[in-house]
Amino acid sequence: MRILVTGANGMLGIDLCNVLSEAGHTVTRTDISLRPGLQAPPWLQLDITDAAAVLRAVEECRAEAVIHPAAFTNVDGCEKDPDTAFKINALGTWCVAAACSKLEIPITYVSTDFVFDGTKTTPYTEFDAVNPINHYGASKLAGERLVEKLCHRHFIVRTQWLNGAHGRSFASIMLDLAKTRTEWEVVGDQIGSPTFTLDLARTIASLQTSTLYGTYHVANRGECSWHTFARTILDMSGIKGITLHPIPASQWPSPTRRPAYSTLRRYNLELQGRDDLRTWQDALEEFLKHKSEITGAG
Repeated sequence: MRILVTGANGMLGIDLCNVLSEAGHTVTRTDISLRPGLQAPPWLQLDITDAAAVLRAVEECRAEAVIHPAAFTNVDGCEKDPDTAFKINALGTWCVAAACSKLEIPITYVSTDFVFDGTKTTPYTEFDAVNPINHYGASKLAGERLVEKLCHRHFIVRTQWLNGAHGRSFASIMLDLAKTRTEWEVVGDQIGSPTFTLDLARTIASLQTSTLYGTYHVANRGECSWHTFARTILDMSGIKGITLHPIPASQWPSPTRRPAYSTLRRYNLELQGRDDLRTWQDALEEFLKHKSEITGAG
């Protein structure tokens, strides 16, 4: 299958393109700007907010499907600049979905747990009501609705707490801090599922052969707080002598309200007997085994 991928130079995008290529698909990588050393042909520079350019790119590569992870994912940046958040996450998605609609090809849109308000105490399913409490979540939900409206054949893939080899993730930040500090504070009252981009990419790739279009939650199994996640990263790495102080989210210096509980249940995958996501601990173990390679790639 010929697949165009937006945001191909991002942490998820790089893993996604690699997984798709390994599966035998012909992948056209697109992004807003070059990332030296990480481009592999065919590659196109693309502004997703330019509707004409998006349509032209999809037509020229004769794409049979589009996967759209490109987004403004800086949560605090979205809160400070909601116009940019909506321009990229809503208008950009509008342009991509419109091109897919015109050419009658399926779209996969990567969304977020932040479409929920975090007031539940059990994992969110795809059938729970959405209610974003910040501009990032609201702009991503706007993207979801545009995809649903414009494209009959669509996958909306909600995920959360992404960590991966090709970017500055929470796991890599904790390892970097441990090189120079012996104690720091980590939020202890927000709960979710750390999700590793390679596992997410594999699931997205597997959906491309499905005809059961709709919304899917994709996250690694299990849940934890940011504090527990940080502690596990250090313990699995064999790093001793680090003190982590759990603090409430209200004490974290951020302008953004975040869901207190946003664990995603992979309910639609479960119903289909396709839920093969491993635990976040197992994924983290693999991440750490290759951390020297990861550091070089990221």
